Order: sequence, then C-alpha cells, then structure tokens
Amino acid sequence: MTLARWTEVDDYFNGLLVGPDEALDAAVEASDGAGLPAMQVAANQGKLLNLLARLQGARTVLEIGTLGGYSTIWLARALPEGGKVVTLEADPAYAEVARANIERAGLADVVEIRVGRALDTLPELAAEGHGPFDVVFIDADKPSNPDYLAWSLKLTRPGSLIVADNVVRDGEVVDGTSDDPKVQGVRRFTELVAAEPTLSATALQTVGSKGYDGLMMALVTG
Repeated sequence: MTLARWTEVDDYFNGLLVGPDEALDAAVEASDGAGLPAMQVAANQGKLLNLLARLQGARTVLEIGTLGGYSTIWLARALPEGGKVVTLEADPAYAEVARANIERAGLADVVEIRVGRALDTLPELAAEGHGPFDVVFIDADKPSNPDYLAWSLKLTRPGSLIVADNVVRDGEVVDGTSDDPKVQGVRRFTELVAAEPTLSATALQTVGSKGYDGLMMALVTG
C-alpha cells in the first residue's frame, strides 16, 4: 500500500461521509497561502473530533495547538449554543491566520484564541478559573506532551475526554533509543497515561492522506 492509495481511500470516504465545506476548504487554502505547515488534521480526522465532542455532549473544549484553526472549526461546530472552545497557539502569525479562518466560518463568538506558549497560558487558564473542560485536544509540540497531560488532568473532570494527535510518529514510537525529541515526548506521554490511575485509554494507528500516524484517546475516570 502507498500514500497515493491511502489518499484515494480517504477521498472515497470523505466524498460520501464528509463532503465539501466552503469554510474548511478556505481555511486550508488560507493557511497554505500564509505559509503555515500543512500539519492540520485530515478532513476525516476533523470529522472524528467533531463526532467525539458531540458524543461527549461537550460544552467546553480546550485545544492545545491551533495552527490555522482547521481542527478548531470542527470542534467548535460540535458545541451547542453557549459552548466555548479555548485554543492555545504559540505563534502570533499562525494565530492571526486562525482568527481569520474562524471568523470566516462564523465561529468568532464560540472560539477564544490565547496567544503564547501553552506552558504559560495553561497556568493562566487555571488561575482564571477556566474548566473543567469536557474535551481536550492535544496537537502541539510533542516534547511538551507530558506537561500538557499534567495540565489536562488539572483542567478536566471525571467523564472528560483527552485526545492526543500524532502519537505513532510513522511507527517510530516503538524505538526507545530514538534521538528524536518528538518520539521521546510521545513515549513519555504514553507511559504517563498508562500509569495514571484516573485514565482509561487506547491508541489507534491511522493511515491516509496524512501518511502513517495515530491518535490516543483517554477517558478521565476519577
């Protein structure tokens, strides 16, 4: 199997189950035009995030890593009236692209973008009394994933869902001798999830237009 074949299969299912979307397509185009890395989730993965938030009955979502706001739009659309997404982005230029994309999607009143290092803005959220969040989506710098997990546990409640993207790293996650800090960050994150008695988790490998990777889902149980 090849990336081309995986992409063909993605296109088949997306054509039937996701469909075209003017705001999301414009968000990708604007992000590409602004020179942002094409690291946003695939369309079917965005739909999965949307469904997970809806299944949770989520009213509040915390997203760590905004990029161009593509996944933010998917998550915000899952919320009922009065719902809120707080999304954290370290790069001011990325945040401006995301803000325009989110406004174009008609979700400016639903989404709050916090600009700054997440390890600085997460303590601010806690100090301001934000949370507990119903869903947390972690999709930022992988070496910091262990710290993001610690803050996610502080800002959630029993029944909340924590989702982390890019946990397979093209299969490199199994290499304990890897000198890639992203791989080591994901490995430490996974070990912490496994050792945390208040989490019940699983990880899924994915293939598709974004290549070979995967995501982790952890339910807060206590």
